[in-house]
Amino acid sequence: MIHPGPVAVFDSGYGGLTILKDLMKAFPDFDFIYFGDNARAPYGNRSFEVVYEYTREAVHTLFNMNAHLIILACNTASAKALRTIQQVDLPRIDPSRRVLGVIRPSVEQLGALTKTGHVAILGTSGTIASNSYPIEINKLFPHIKVEQEACPMWVSLVENNEYQSEGAHFFVKKNLENLFNKAPKTDTLILGCTHYPLLMPVIKQHVPESVRIISQGPIVADSLKDYLDRHPEMAAKISRSGTRTFYTSEYPSRFNETASIFLGNDIDAIHLDANL
Repeated sequence: MIHPGPVAVFDSGYGGLTILKDLMKAFPDFDFIYFGDNARAPYGNRSFEVVYEYTREAVHTLFNMNAHLIILACNTASAKALRTIQQVDLPRIDPSRRVLGVIRPSVEQLGALTKTGHVAILGTSGTIASNSYPIEINKLFPHIKVEQEACPMWVSLVENNEYQSEGAHFFVKKNLENLFNKAPKTDTLILGCTHYPLLMPVIKQHVPESVRIISQGPIVADSLKDYLDRHPEMAAKISRSGTRTFYTSEYPSRFNETASIFLGNDIDAIHLDANL
């Protein structure tokens, strides 16, 4: 007999909490567990092999916690590890379980959003170097032209609670000027890192009003609703008592402090060994 379990949300650090926040709004009765591998973050500058290994370890651990569905709320893990986990690992572990990412749902929205056919991606160096967004966009919308801009300082600004500072304005303005100088026809901008929604007020000040900015949290929540409607067998495997449990491979006290920036409320995380 299959026992229902929580939906697991995994990220290399804190950014996935912005995804979790929207998932909790959309599914208030679902049980959720969140695991941030903060002790080994950031993933963005690591190789495909290392990111895959770390992500695979997390997937095994979360499955052992009775999660039947895992969301990789991390653009780097989605870019560098998701496909291999889906195609190679899941058939061996348990073909009935699922691991989903955040890149495909974001890309699927573009066809209905862009009017000029010019879109841009803001992301970490790792996500941009992977070219995962242009690859996915080309599969669905080969006519859309894609520009990318790596924003290596943005994550640090958020995690150090400097996302409203003068420094934030300096680096956001610099990266956006670089982007629009390269691609002035851009009318749709994807925030390809789950930290970036906290910078939204600053970003809006340096982006033309005509440009649509896509934040991933609401899109992932809507995509999960659609997925569960199409897969009632998976929906039946989700436990529903409204619990939220947080794990981190870092010191819980440090995680709790920074996580509160993302969630807007206090949490009490549990330490989970980084070696899993």
